[in-house]
Amino acid sequence: MNKNTVSAIVLIAAIFITFTWYNSKDIEEQRKLQFQRDSIAQTELSYQQREQRLRDSIAVLQQSSQTPADVQSAYTASLGAVLDSASIGDEQFYTLENNLLSLTFTNKGARVYAATIKNYNTYDSLPIMLFGGEGNDFALQFFTTQQLSTSAFFFHPVDMPAHTSLNETDSTARLVMRLPIAENAYIDYTYTLRYDSYKLKLDITLSGLDKQIPQNATNLDLHWTANMRRQEKDYVNESNYSTVAYKYPGESSVNELKTRSESDHEKLSTKVAWVAFKDQFFSAILVAPENFTQTDISFKNYPETHPDRLLMHCDASMQLAYNNRSEQTIPLEFYFTTNQYNTLKSHGHDLEKLVSLGWWIMGYINRWFIIPVFDFLDSFISNYGIIILILTLLIKIILLPLTHRSHVSTAKMKVLQPEISKINEKYPKREDAMKKQQEVMALYKKTGVNMMGGCLPMLLQMPILIAMFNFFPASFELRQKGFLWAQDLSSYDSILDLPFKIPFYGDHISLFVLLMAVSLFFYSRATLSQTASTNQMPGMKFMQLYFMPVFMLMMFNSYSSGLSYYFMLSNFITIGQTWMIRKWFVNEKELLQKMKARAAQPVKKSKFQQRLEEASRVQQQRNKQTRKK
Repeated sequence: MNKNTVSAIVLIAAIFITFTWYNSKDIEEQRKLQFQRDSIAQTELSYQQREQRLRDSIAVLQQSSQTPADVQSAYTASLGAVLDSASIGDEQFYTLENNLLSLTFTNKGARVYAATIKNYNTYDSLPIMLFGGEGNDFALQFFTTQQLSTSAFFFHPVDMPAHTSLNETDSTARLVMRLPIAENAYIDYTYTLRYDSYKLKLDITLSGLDKQIPQNATNLDLHWTANMRRQEKDYVNESNYSTVAYKYPGESSVNELKTRSESDHEKLSTKVAWVAFKDQFFSAILVAPENFTQTDISFKNYPETHPDRLLMHCDASMQLAYNNRSEQTIPLEFYFTTNQYNTLKSHGHDLEKLVSLGWWIMGYINRWFIIPVFDFLDSFISNYGIIILILTLLIKIILLPLTHRSHVSTAKMKVLQPEISKINEKYPKREDAMKKQQEVMALYKKTGVNMMGGCLPMLLQMPILIAMFNFFPASFELRQKGFLWAQDLSSYDSILDLPFKIPFYGDHISLFVLLMAVSLFFYSRATLSQTASTNQMPGMKFMQLYFMPVFMLMMFNSYSSGLSYYFMLSNFITIGQTWMIRKWFVNEKELLQKMKARAAQPVKKSKFQQRLEEASRVQQQRNKQTRKK
């Protein structure tokens, strides 16, 4: 076998492997497209072709003794005219609205055509329309003699007012649409909307389909897709917090597809309680009280330059359990709602977990402390800048004991610096580093200095800092709330829009971020002045004093201005606390005297140390006896 033959075999094998991989990856997409092809096939016959069928039927009638009713019955039986006629019609729209929602329905597919949330506006002062128009779908898909999709057919009105506006007196409205499948077989969509509610209830009733759907069928497919629209000023920030989320039944946590990515897809083979198309502050949620049996979800972000200001395309293919009875009702619940924590919590189903408040302890801090305090202050203070100020002061007061302990520990290290310098002079050689370290540790032990005493209290404050980092961008209450020059505390503030974009910075200048960086510089300088005489790693001063403020300036320029404002306040308050503690609560001379007095006292050994020394003494005696023998 020559070289060319071997190369050809290797090339063919590579092509085959590549094709197999690509085909397996693409097969799921082909299955989805097959549903659409089957539905489109329902409408491929033109109106002229359908009329030709009718003329042929009339010709048969004229040449026979059958009545028109008999011919129509034969036509229905042979061609499925009941379902066939439902594929032709005029699209009509109907509206249900209450004080919170305005929902437009179409008889084609009996779906929600557009969902608008009242009482809120986009950054451009337009109504909040989660989705609307073409490119959105909600279809039940099943197999009779062929694959059918309800989105391809026109439903008949059963109880369908053209427009219903609810109030406290007329508090409930129903909208019922029916799709006849065959004689004595139909599908009903019953929508129910109540006053003062973000929930739209949907009952899908299947009547007589046990004779149309194969006996071995156990599931029906449900396909929901929506083009979610942009609502906020900053596209990058909004897209970073937008995704498709879902929850497994019996679990309290919520799962999300990858945020801060252009797209993601996941196939879930177990039961799912609900699926949510979530943007930064609003969501469209579909809940299945009896659970979805399988779910395939995905999303893809649209570019910032999209002409219709679309944010992302969301897709969910789900399965509903089917019992093959003569009649079955499948309950579903839509929520077109704000991502406000308390509002979502009032809906049940653990929907409040959609608000990204951080994991583990950070989430608990936000849920059990930050949000209740924020809501309490919000109940009697209308200025959110003042609320953030009070919240920052309260957090600093709570953390004051830890801050005080950290400063005391740092002061102890500072006053011991002359003694540590003597030890350094005593052991100048590198090979004596271990002896030097042991003597320094012995000094710390005698004087009661804990090396972790300075950083441990600061580490204990980190969960609160991270919790606030999660709270502000996710806080619906701050949306479009202004303070000073900031028009929207949930987005960045800009005092100057640049005609160009600076890499890693942006195309604007945020004043709150500038002030935060300045406050961090002065905070770092105050901290360094307290530890100036202690040993520091090379370059630490540069990193802390200059690099970190610049890094934070670039990192936070497009973040929530409320978050930058909080960190600015936190830094300035900490500088004030540092000054007060050093001036009135930590006297370095008195502290040094106490430490010297402690060092003069014999070191009290713990029982463990005593047992350890005794065991060491016994072992040494045994070693001596062994050597003598």
